[in-house]
Amino acid sequence: MDINLYRFEMGQHHHKNVVWIKFNKDFELIKKLREAFPSAKWSASQKAWYLPDLPAVRSALQLPQKEAGADLLDLIHPNNHLAFQSFINQLKLKAYSKNTIRTYVTEFAHLLKTIKKINVDSLTEDRLKDYFLYCVKTDKIKENHLNSRINAIKFYFEQVLHKPKMFFDIPRPKTPKQLPKMLSKAEIKKVFKATENSKHLLMLQLCYGMGLRVSEIVALKIEHINSEAMLVMIEGAKGKKDRYTNLPESVLPLLRNYYKEYIPKNYLFEGQYGGAYSTRSVQLVFKNAMKKAKINKTIGIHGLRHSYATHLIESGADIRLLQELLGHNSIKTTQIYTHITDVSKSKVKSPLDFL
Repeated sequence: MDINLYRFEMGQHHHKNVVWIKFNKDFELIKKLREAFPSAKWSASQKAWYLPDLPAVRSALQLPQKEAGADLLDLIHPNNHLAFQSFINQLKLKAYSKNTIRTYVTEFAHLLKTIKKINVDSLTEDRLKDYFLYCVKTDKIKENHLNSRINAIKFYFEQVLHKPKMFFDIPRPKTPKQLPKMLSKAEIKKVFKATENSKHLLMLQLCYGMGLRVSEIVALKIEHINSEAMLVMIEGAKGKKDRYTNLPESVLPLLRNYYKEYIPKNYLFEGQYGGAYSTRSVQLVFKNAMKKAKINKTIGIHGLRHSYATHLIESGADIRLLQELLGHNSIKTTQIYTHITDVSKSKVKSPLDFL
């Protein structure tokens, strides 16, 4: 498909953002469009073809990506438009990750929408405390969410306005000390058995077999996989760190068959519009597999990473090596898995057993 033969316009259709694809009526151009984008749809009312306005679609059509916060600007009073844009610019200058920028922008926008026409720069520490209290009592947000919101707002006052660190005495809610949720080896086998699609199965096997975060799975590229050395490079992971992890030997046949069937171009797992597979889609793959396997546990796909770490500890893996494989900054983060499975404790018999 030669994109120079098509014109693209941003718009809305049935209350959803779309990319309109316009061109002189030509059956060959229609054929090429359908080959490149099988999910392209025709609108009889607009007399035009269209695709959903997604980052992957924009990338494939060589269109500029939507600016962070573009959908939120209309919900913010003009009095705070400059503050909002300055906030976004500073996040970019600090080279924060896309995920962090998206989270911070959403949280800061919530404050700006709440205060309406009040200038955000005029807010005092007491007013902000009232706002956080409102978030807890009215919005009923949880501890982690509140911490994220506080961090975003701190960023504006400290990094954009360059004010002193005036919010350290805002009481931070204590995050509950919960042990990571995991699956047993038998349950993981059930999940794999219930996953019939080879692409989906490979995703789940790599998540568990290498202890990857969902963001790391979708970021995997073909060039990252070294089947000769049986190593996989995890590029730009959490904290913008690269690391290597072992490629499980048992996954090689499935990996090779998958490659022949899907012929990915750049990313190992590509979406229907090209580019990286979405994290949301991988999460749904796991959720559906759990349902088909009839495992009734409240656990997300990150549980496969927890299971990987726990099962390695159970098999006697060195805690320092596990820290490197998981990409943890601190050994304390890795040590949480020793609380789930402590080999020495498992050998201790309760006095009840001797009665």
